[in-house]
Amino acid sequence: MAPRAYWKGYLKLSLVSCPIALFPATSEREKINFHQINKKTGNRIKYRKVDAESGDEVDSKDIIKGYEVGKGEYLGLDPEELEAVAIESKRVIDIDEFVPKREIDELYLSNPYYIVPDGEVGTQAFAVIREAIKQEGMVAIGKVVFTSREHIIALEPRGKGMMGVTLRYPYEVRKEEDYFDEIPDEKVPKDMLELATHIVETKAGHFDPDKFDDRYEDALKDLLKKKQHGEKIETPRERTPAKVINLMDALRRSVETERRPPARQATHRRAPKKAGRSSARHKKAG
Repeated sequence: MAPRAYWKGYLKLSLVSCPIALFPATSEREKINFHQINKKTGNRIKYRKVDAESGDEVDSKDIIKGYEVGKGEYLGLDPEELEAVAIESKRVIDIDEFVPKREIDELYLSNPYYIVPDGEVGTQAFAVIREAIKQEGMVAIGKVVFTSREHIIALEPRGKGMMGVTLRYPYEVRKEEDYFDEIPDEKVPKDMLELATHIVETKAGHFDPDKFDDRYEDALKDLLKKKQHGEKIETPRERTPAKVINLMDALRRSVETERRPPARQATHRRAPKKAGRSSARHKKAG
């Protein structure tokens, strides 16, 4: 069964428009999810909405949103008041400009969506817009309204369709200076850098998500299977933390380890450059 569209409307480039549908490009439904249950009865746990002070249960119609203006002091807003600032959805993604993809910082990328033509009418216009974007090698920037909020969305061709990624606003992105400025400037000795570079080269490959292995999810499945069959569940032993060793020795041992690849890959590995002595060899690994 095909998933339901998350949003339907029109994609517009100047005077050219076509009906489209957006579908979330990612999903976490396949992950194992748990419910909270009563250990004694096995029944589901339900939550009641209660007043934090009186402890009385509150009916849904009496619950409104509140903004905390001080400790324990809230500014209540009725649904009608929030509707006054809600952005009206015109059900149109109007392309405002085109920008080079390399200029979009990854920090601003939020949620991806697949974009397809909605019905047969307008498929040619959809193809024209898609191919025009592809030919220019640019990313289209537009606006879209989801649940009363306006989002910036970046669109680019993907196969026979398009992909749209909502972008974060600047106030949602934290400044890197707040985290990186206090990192001390460390002078990296040439011999250490050569050894580290060699390790990187021996591990070089190509991006292949099929290699990703969610070990926790697999362990959960195995745990549930054992539980269903009444098998004993054993807690794995904790690994002993690795001892702090000399950084230079750690790099050399890593190189030695990577120097012994499977026979079929050995011809593709480049021998490490000979590392010289360094006064920094006595530094400890952090």
